Amino acid sequence: MNKDVVKVDIRGILPANNSCALFVGNDRKVFVIQVEPLMGKVIGDFLREVPKERPLTHDLINRVFLGFGISVERVIITDLKNSTYFARLILQQQNELHTERKIVELDARPSDCLALAAAQKKAIYVSAALFETVEDMSSVLEKMNESGGEID
Repeated sequence: MNKDVVKVDIRGILPANNSCALFVGNDRKVFVIQVEPLMGKVIGDFLREVPKERPLTHDLINRVFLGFGISVERVIITDLKNSTYFARLILQQQNELHTERKIVELDARPSDCLALAAAQKKAIYVSAALFETVEDMSSVLEKMNESGGEID
């Protein structure tokens, strides 16, 4: 990977009434992406490997990917415009003989990208330019962790 991207992880999830805050970052900086409450739960369930009675949409997508020999290579959170984050989903498909691979890059919502990356335990990146501009929310995450997941 080059210097144009920074590796990050999902560092915390804070559910709220109308949204869910995903704390994304590394040891240097953490920023927040607001997602729908259900997406926050889906991502949290993948991170905690919570078993499900029936497959949900992202489970189905993963099973379709598996059936066609497709895996998530990585996801990249690329931009922030008008308070909306943008992301790319990079997929890899191996042929039946494992001699060739095809890479496909798609526009996708960051929440979908993060859910699929969490489900497949794949790398999450953010563009270096974006990472430099986002507000550091590390102190909020620390406070949340100290208080057992609640923010004043």
